[in-house]
Order: sequence, then structure tokens, then C-alpha cells
Amino acid sequence: MRNLAMQASGREGVSTMGKWGRIAVHAMVAAAFMFVLQHFTLNATLETSLVWALIFAGCAAGLAYAQANR
Repeated sequence: MRNLAMQASGREGVSTMGKWGRIAVHAMVAAAFMFVLQHFTLNATLETSLVWALIFAGCAAGLAYAQANR
């Protein structure tokens, strides 16, 4: 329904945040979530928490990229 309204108004491709911005935000949120989970909830070391955060950020960015290109 939203796409029809955007097409009718001529604003189909206009967005405030582009594809790469959404991918970056998705990766940052996933990294922050994993860091908080590992470091504060599971009491992991800082290094372990950062490594898991980077891994999850990479996976989240890959997933967001795949979804953005559908």
C-alpha cells in the first residue's frame, strides 16, 4: 500500500537514508546488541565481547546487503 502511495506522489526512490546507511545501521545495532549480551549478561572478557560483536556486525551487514538487493 505504501509503495502505491509513493508511486502516485512521484517519490518512489526518495529516502532519507540510502541502502548503505541502512546496512551500516543494521550492523551497528547487531554489534551493540552482541557486545552488551556478551560483556554484561554473560560476563565475558572485553576482547571476547569485541570479537563477537565484530563477527555479528559482519553477518548482519551481509544479511542486510542481501535483503537490500532483492
